[in-house]
Amino acid sequence: MKTRTRRLRGGELLRRMVRETRLSADALVYPLFVRDGEGVEEELPSLPGQIRYSPDTLSKGIDTALSAGVRSFMLFGVPEPEAKDETGSGAYDENGVIQRSLRNIKKSFGDDACLITDVCLCEYTAHGHCGLINNGRVDNDSTLPFLTEIALSHARSGGDMVAPSGMMDGTVAALRKALDVGGFEGIPIMSYAAKYASAFYGPFREAAGSAPQFGDRKSYQMDYHNANEALRRIEIDIDEGADIVIVKPALPCLDIISLASRRIKTPIAGYSVSGEYAMIKAGAASGFIDEYKVMCESAVSVFRAGAGILITYFAKELAGAIKKGDIG
Repeated sequence: MKTRTRRLRGGELLRRMVRETRLSADALVYPLFVRDGEGVEEELPSLPGQIRYSPDTLSKGIDTALSAGVRSFMLFGVPEPEAKDETGSGAYDENGVIQRSLRNIKKSFGDDACLITDVCLCEYTAHGHCGLINNGRVDNDSTLPFLTEIALSHARSGGDMVAPSGMMDGTVAALRKALDVGGFEGIPIMSYAAKYASAFYGPFREAAGSAPQFGDRKSYQMDYHNANEALRRIEIDIDEGADIVIVKPALPCLDIISLASRRIKTPIAGYSVSGEYAMIKAGAASGFIDEYKVMCESAVSVFRAGAGILITYFAKELAGAIKKGDIG
């Protein structure tokens, strides 16, 4: 035979030399939950191995991840239930849980840690939706000024990047304008451009206390039947000023990542969400799969599809796998 594709699979060094998809720990983003209070370090039942911190203990989680080789973090705030209200005022409070966390981490680590902040209202509203409620519905346009206040408060507190996740139309344009006018033209926007209404978010909502108290989010998060809509949403957000776009959830949307990577030059992040993590953990706990190998294979698939960034709860473990040469 003239052509034998197996020739390039004959040894480990040869296989590594011809790999088409290469990973770097610099491309990993680690989500962290920060709860209001002091001295908090509690494991999350819905996300085994993940810790919810308070602003004064978050540095421990950051330090552990930095030691593993992870340098970028996405922060999600969890206020006390009694502090939630109809407008999610804790989200843009200058002394809110994320704002205090940002100041603490920047004081401790400076530019060694890149801090990306979630810009949304769902964790902070009494009703659990991502926008203000008007006549029983999420009101898109009246929500935008509140999202800009959140982004500005994060920038003032030391955040390096903002990530609006609420799927309100016009969010990126509103944030870009507010940040520029506020003197934060250098703050990038990582937009949840293609965020589907997915059943894979359950463990996150438990961890963040952000489940909607009525209805669902299908009127603003996307229908997972649709691919063209995702591409349109991505292009709209880029036109409005998004510097990075997110496709979420990652594994069920590898086709969207692939399609988008062929059409745009803007960096794409795949978000391997809580349900993906929890399923791997549960499968491994049952003895049906090898957690480490499935974790590695799943991560590579996201990059192979065309993502340049992976947001994942396995960030520390993947950084270790890259260092060992098992992937990368």
